[in-house]
Amino acid sequence: MAIRDVLLALTSYPDPTPVSVIDRAVSLASAFGARIVAISCEAHVQVPGSFLGGAGNLGSIVANEAHKRRKNAQDLLAAFEAAARKFGVLHEIVLERCLTSEVPNLLVEYARLRDLTIVSVPESYDQWYAEAIIFGSGRPTLVVPEAPSSRAVDLNKVVVAWDFSRAAARAVSDAIPIMEKAREVCILTVTNEKAIPSKRSSSELAKNLSRHGIDVVIEEVDAAGRAIGDVLAAQIESRRADLLVMGAYGHSRLREFILGGATRSILTKPPIPVLFSH
Repeated sequence: MAIRDVLLALTSYPDPTPVSVIDRAVSLASAFGARIVAISCEAHVQVPGSFLGGAGNLGSIVANEAHKRRKNAQDLLAAFEAAARKFGVLHEIVLERCLTSEVPNLLVEYARLRDLTIVSVPESYDQWYAEAIIFGSGRPTLVVPEAPSSRAVDLNKVVVAWDFSRAAARAVSDAIPIMEKAREVCILTVTNEKAIPSKRSSSELAKNLSRHGIDVVIEEVDAAGRAIGDVLAAQIESRRADLLVMGAYGHSRLREFILGGATRSILTKPPIPVLFSH
C-alpha cells in the first residue's frame, strides 16, 4: 500500500516544534506523493478557581501561559501552511483545544486514521507524545530529529534493524512503500546480543522483498558487548543512512511507558528519521 495520507503532529508547549521539522515533513510528504495534515493543540492546564483567586499573581501566570500556547500553535500551523504551499503539497490544518493531559490520546486518535504519522522528539523533556503514538496508533510512526540537517531530505539509503520479531516484521511491512523507492536497503542483524529465532530469517526476508522489486544487502554485526542502540548508531553513521526501520519494543503501564533498550536509546535522540512500528 502506498503512503497517501500523512499526519504531522506539532507540539506547541513547552517549546514549539522547530520549523526545520515542518520543512522536512512536508518535503517527505511531497516525495511520497501524499496529502499531509498538520495538527497542533492549544493545550491548557485546568486550575481550580480557588487557586486562581488566591494570593499572588497565579491567575496572570496561567493567562500568559495560555496565550503562549495559543500563539505557538497558531504560528506552527501558519509555518506549515507556508511550507506546504511552497512544495505544492495537498494539505490541511487542524487546530484542537484541550487539556494538556488529553493531548496524547487526541494525537493517537488522529494517527489511527492516517497511513503514517510524523513526529519529532524534543531533547528538553520526555518522549510521551511520540511514545503514545508509536504504541497506541496501530500505524507506523516516523520520528524525525529536531536538529536541522545540512543533508538533503531523501530516503535513498535504508537500514532495517532485523531480529525476526513480530515488531520488526510489522515495521518491514509498513516500510515497503519507502523501500521500493530507495536505492540501497540493508537488512542488518546484530548478533551475540540476544537469541535470533531463525538463522534463515535474513535470507528469507531478502527473498520476500525481492518480490517487491527491492534489492537488498544482508549484513551481520557482532554486538561485541555493546548496547544494540550503540551498534545501530554506528552502522547508521558508517553507511550514511537516511532512514532506520525498526520495531518498537515496550508496553504502556497506565501513563508510563516501559521501553526496550534499543527503542529507548534511538527514540531519546534519533540520529536520522526512524520508522517505528509496534
